Amino acid sequence: MKLSYAQKQEFIEKGYVKVPGVVPRAMVHEAFRAINHSVGQGMNVEDMTKFRAQSYCPEVTRTPAITDLFNKTPALPLAESLIGEDKIKPVGGGQIALRFPTLKDPPGEPVPHLDGMYSPTNGVPKGQISNFTMLVGVMLSDVQTTYAGNLAVWPGTHRLYEKYFQEHGPESLLNGMPQVEMPKPEQITGQAGDVVFVHYQIAHGVTPNASPNIRYMIFFRLQHVAHEAQKWDAMKDIWLEWEGVREVASGR
Repeated sequence: MKLSYAQKQEFIEKGYVKVPGVVPRAMVHEAFRAINHSVGQGMNVEDMTKFRAQSYCPEVTRTPAITDLFNKTPALPLAESLIGEDKIKPVGGGQIALRFPTLKDPPGEPVPHLDGMYSPTNGVPKGQISNFTMLVGVMLSDVQTTYAGNLAVWPGTHRLYEKYFQEHGPESLLNGMPQVEMPKPEQITGQAGDVVFVHYQIAHGVTPNASPNIRYMIFFRLQHVAHEAQKWDAMKDIWLEWEGVREVASGR
Protein backbone atom coordinates (compact mmCIF):
# COMPACT_ATOMS: atom_id res chain seq x y z
CA MET A 1 0.00 0.00 0.00
CA LYS A 2 1.43 3.36 -1.06
CA LEU A 3 0.36 6.96 -1.03
CA SER A 4 -0.98 8.24 -4.33
CA TYR A 5 0.59 11.05 -6.33
CA ALA A 6 -2.20 13.38 -5.16
CA GLN A 7 -1.62 12.44 -1.52
CA LYS A 8 2.10 13.12 -1.91
CA GLN A 9 1.30 16.50 -3.42
CA GLU A 10 -0.89 17.27 -0.42
CA PHE A 11 1.93 16.21 1.89
CA ILE A 12 4.42 18.43 0.04
CA GLU A 13 2.09 21.44 0.17
CA LYS A 14 0.76 21.13 3.71
CA GLY A 15 3.43 19.04 5.42
CA TYR A 16 0.98 16.36 6.49
CA VAL A 17 -1.64 14.00 5.09
CA LYS A 18 -4.37 11.95 6.78
CA VAL A 19 -5.22 8.50 5.47
CA PRO A 20 -8.51 6.99 6.67
CA GLY A 21 -9.04 3.42 7.78
CA VAL A 22 -5.41 2.29 7.92
CA VAL A 23 -5.58 0.34 11.18
CA PRO A 24 -8.10 -2.53 11.50
CA ARG A 25 -10.76 -2.14 14.17
CA ALA A 26 -9.60 -5.29 16.00
CA MET A 27 -6.12 -3.81 16.48
CA VAL A 28 -7.60 -0.52 17.68
CA HIS A 29 -9.61 -2.45 20.27
CA GLU A 30 -6.54 -4.40 21.42
CA ALA A 31 -4.63 -1.16 22.00
CA PHE A 32 -7.62 0.34 23.79
CA ARG A 33 -7.85 -2.69 26.05
CA ALA A 34 -4.16 -2.55 26.99
CA ILE A 35 -4.30 1.19 27.72
CA ASN A 36 -7.53 1.07 29.70
CA HIS A 37 -6.25 -1.86 31.75
CA SER A 38 -3.18 0.21 32.64
CA VAL A 39 -5.26 3.28 33.49
CA GLY A 40 -7.45 1.10 35.68
CA GLN A 41 -4.46 0.18 37.83
CA GLY A 42 -4.28 3.85 38.89
CA MET A 43 -2.06 6.84 38.14
CA ASN A 44 -0.23 9.10 40.57
CA VAL A 45 -1.23 12.75 40.34
CA GLU A 46 2.45 13.66 40.67
CA ASP A 47 3.23 11.80 37.42
CA MET A 48 0.58 13.45 35.27
CA THR A 49 2.76 16.33 34.03
CA LYS A 50 5.43 13.88 32.88
CA PHE A 51 2.82 11.59 31.32
CA ARG A 52 1.38 14.49 29.32
CA ALA A 53 4.85 15.44 28.06
CA GLN A 54 6.17 11.91 27.42
CA SER A 55 3.62 9.08 27.49
CA TYR A 56 0.82 7.68 29.56
CA CYS A 57 0.99 4.00 30.52
CA PRO A 58 4.78 3.77 29.99
CA GLU A 59 4.80 0.03 30.70
CA VAL A 60 2.57 -0.49 27.64
CA THR A 61 4.38 1.67 25.07
CA ARG A 62 6.70 -1.08 23.81
CA THR A 63 4.19 -3.96 23.80
CA PRO A 64 2.79 -5.50 20.60
CA ALA A 65 -0.63 -3.97 21.31
CA ILE A 66 0.98 -0.60 20.56
CA THR A 67 3.90 -1.31 18.22
CA ASP A 68 1.82 -3.53 15.91
CA LEU A 69 -0.32 -0.48 15.09
CA PHE A 70 2.60 0.66 12.95
CA ASN A 71 4.75 -2.40 12.31
CA LYS A 72 1.95 -4.77 11.24
CA THR A 73 -0.47 -2.49 9.42
CA PRO A 74 -0.36 -0.54 6.14
CA ALA A 75 1.02 2.40 8.15
CA LEU A 76 4.54 1.05 7.59
CA PRO A 77 4.44 0.75 3.78
CA LEU A 78 2.60 4.07 3.58
CA ALA A 79 5.43 5.71 5.55
CA GLU A 80 7.99 3.95 3.34
CA SER A 81 6.27 5.36 0.26
CA LEU A 82 7.33 8.78 1.58
CA ILE A 83 10.72 8.10 3.20
CA GLY A 84 11.83 5.15 1.06
CA GLU A 85 11.66 1.37 1.23
CA ASP A 86 13.88 -0.03 4.00
CA LYS A 87 14.90 3.55 4.91
CA ILE A 88 13.13 3.69 8.29
CA LYS A 89 14.82 2.63 11.52
CA PRO A 90 12.94 -0.15 13.36
CA VAL A 91 10.11 1.15 15.53
CA GLY A 92 10.17 -0.32 19.03
CA GLY A 93 7.70 1.87 20.88
CA GLY A 94 4.99 4.48 20.62
CA GLN A 95 3.79 7.42 22.70
CA ILE A 96 0.38 6.90 24.30
CA ALA A 97 -1.18 10.37 24.11
CA LEU A 98 -4.38 10.81 26.09
CA ARG A 99 -6.18 14.13 26.37
CA PHE A 100 -8.70 14.42 29.18
CA PRO A 101 -11.65 16.83 29.16
CA THR A 102 -11.11 20.34 30.46
CA LEU A 103 -13.67 22.36 32.42
CA LYS A 104 -12.27 25.65 31.15
CA ASP A 105 -14.76 27.66 29.08
CA PRO A 106 -13.77 28.87 26.54
CA PRO A 107 -11.14 26.13 26.22
CA GLY A 108 -8.25 28.22 24.82
CA GLU A 109 -6.12 27.82 21.72
CA PRO A 110 -3.42 25.29 20.79
CA VAL A 111 0.22 26.36 21.08
CA PRO A 112 2.63 25.41 18.27
CA HIS A 113 5.89 23.58 18.89
CA LEU A 114 8.47 21.35 17.25
CA ASP A 115 9.28 18.05 18.91
CA GLY A 116 12.71 17.35 20.35
CA MET A 117 13.17 20.63 22.21
CA TYR A 118 14.10 20.54 25.89
CA SER A 119 11.54 21.00 28.61
CA PRO A 120 11.84 20.03 32.29
CA THR A 121 9.38 17.15 31.85
CA ASN A 122 9.75 15.74 28.31
CA GLY A 123 12.98 13.81 28.76
CA VAL A 124 15.01 15.69 26.13
CA PRO A 125 18.47 16.58 27.53
CA LYS A 126 19.12 20.29 27.98
CA GLY A 127 21.28 21.70 25.20
CA GLN A 128 20.19 19.07 22.65
CA ILE A 129 17.68 18.88 19.82
CA SER A 130 16.21 15.40 19.39
CA ASN A 131 14.77 15.86 15.91
CA PHE A 132 13.63 13.01 13.67
CA THR A 133 12.09 12.48 10.23
CA MET A 134 8.35 11.94 10.52
CA LEU A 135 5.61 11.92 13.14
CA VAL A 136 2.94 9.28 12.64
CA GLY A 137 -0.30 9.64 14.59
CA VAL A 138 -2.72 6.71 14.91
CA MET A 139 -6.21 7.71 16.02
CA LEU A 140 -7.71 5.24 18.50
CA SER A 141 -10.84 7.26 19.25
CA ASP A 142 -13.17 9.22 16.98
CA VAL A 143 -12.54 12.98 16.98
CA GLN A 144 -15.39 14.53 15.04
CA THR A 145 -15.45 18.10 16.34
CA THR A 146 -12.88 20.81 16.97
CA TYR A 147 -11.56 21.52 20.47
CA ALA A 148 -11.81 17.84 21.36
CA GLY A 149 -8.12 17.23 22.04
CA ASN A 150 -7.40 17.41 18.31
CA LEU A 151 -3.95 17.23 16.84
CA ALA A 152 -3.46 20.77 15.51
CA VAL A 153 -1.06 21.52 12.67
CA TRP A 154 0.12 24.74 11.05
CA PRO A 155 0.22 23.87 7.32
CA GLY A 156 3.25 24.97 5.33
CA THR A 157 5.44 25.76 8.32
CA HIS A 158 7.90 23.07 7.21
CA ARG A 159 8.90 25.39 4.36
CA LEU A 160 8.96 28.48 6.59
CA TYR A 161 11.23 26.73 9.09
CA GLU A 162 13.45 25.33 6.33
CA LYS A 163 14.16 28.88 5.15
CA TYR A 164 14.65 30.05 8.74
CA PHE A 165 17.18 27.31 9.51
CA GLN A 166 19.00 27.95 6.24
CA GLU A 167 19.48 31.56 7.35
CA HIS A 168 20.01 31.08 11.10
CA GLY A 169 21.30 27.52 11.39
CA PRO A 170 19.35 24.58 12.81
CA GLU A 171 21.06 24.95 16.20
CA SER A 172 19.11 28.21 16.59
CA LEU A 173 16.18 26.03 17.70
CA LEU A 174 18.01 25.73 21.02
CA ASN A 175 17.05 29.39 21.58
CA GLY A 176 13.33 28.71 21.18
CA MET A 177 10.78 28.44 18.40
CA PRO A 178 11.62 30.38 15.21
CA GLN A 179 9.89 33.72 15.02
CA VAL A 180 8.02 33.55 11.71
CA GLU A 181 4.61 34.70 10.55
CA MET A 182 2.34 31.75 11.21
CA PRO A 183 -0.63 30.54 9.16
CA LYS A 184 -3.87 29.57 10.82
CA PRO A 185 -3.81 26.12 12.44
CA GLU A 186 -5.94 23.23 11.27
CA GLN A 187 -7.57 20.89 13.81
CA ILE A 188 -7.51 17.32 12.54
CA THR A 189 -10.71 15.32 12.87
CA GLY A 190 -11.21 11.68 12.00
CA GLN A 191 -12.18 8.23 13.13
CA ALA A 192 -10.49 5.43 15.01
CA GLY A 193 -8.06 3.70 12.66
CA ASP A 194 -7.18 6.83 10.68
CA VAL A 195 -3.48 7.66 10.49
CA VAL A 196 -1.85 11.08 10.09
CA PHE A 197 1.61 11.35 8.54
CA VAL A 198 3.35 14.60 9.57
CA HIS A 199 6.71 16.04 8.53
CA TYR A 200 8.93 16.56 11.56
CA GLN A 201 9.32 20.23 10.73
CA ILE A 202 5.63 21.12 10.87
CA ALA A 203 4.56 23.22 13.84
CA HIS A 204 1.94 21.25 15.70
CA GLY A 205 0.18 21.12 19.05
CA VAL A 206 -2.95 19.84 20.72
CA THR A 207 -6.24 21.60 21.31
CA PRO A 208 -7.84 21.66 24.75
CA ASN A 209 -10.49 18.96 25.03
CA ALA A 210 -13.87 20.58 25.60
CA SER A 211 -15.70 17.35 24.72
CA PRO A 212 -16.95 14.90 27.35
CA ASN A 213 -14.67 12.13 26.04
CA ILE A 214 -11.01 11.19 26.48
CA ARG A 215 -9.06 11.46 23.25
CA TYR A 216 -6.84 8.43 22.58
CA MET A 217 -3.98 8.65 20.08
CA ILE A 218 -0.65 6.90 19.55
CA PHE A 219 2.37 8.71 18.12
CA PHE A 220 5.37 7.09 16.48
CA ARG A 221 8.52 9.11 15.74
CA LEU A 222 10.30 7.76 12.70
CA GLN A 223 13.95 8.25 11.79
CA HIS A 224 15.62 7.74 8.44
CA VAL A 225 18.36 5.10 8.68
CA ALA A 226 21.01 7.80 8.06
CA HIS A 227 19.41 10.39 10.32
CA GLU A 228 22.15 10.65 12.93
CA ALA A 229 24.72 11.58 10.28
CA GLN A 230 22.52 14.23 8.66
CA LYS A 231 20.15 15.46 11.38
CA TRP A 232 21.20 19.10 10.99
CA ASP A 233 21.28 19.03 7.18
CA ALA A 234 17.74 17.60 7.19
CA MET A 235 16.47 20.73 8.93
CA LYS A 236 17.89 22.90 6.14
CA ASP A 237 16.74 20.58 3.34
CA ILE A 238 13.27 19.33 4.25
CA TRP A 239 13.21 16.56 1.59
CA LEU A 240 16.71 15.21 2.26
CA GLU A 241 15.33 12.12 4.01
CA TRP A 242 12.28 11.69 1.79
CA GLU A 243 13.19 9.50 -1.17
CA GLY A 244 9.56 8.94 -2.09
CA VAL A 245 8.79 12.67 -2.11
CA ARG A 246 11.80 14.30 -3.76
CA GLU A 247 10.83 13.51 -7.35
CA VAL A 248 7.30 14.85 -6.86
CA ALA A 249 8.59 17.91 -4.96
CA SER A 250 11.13 18.78 -7.64
CA GLY A 251 8.35 18.64 -10.25
CA ARG A 252 6.42 21.39 -8.56
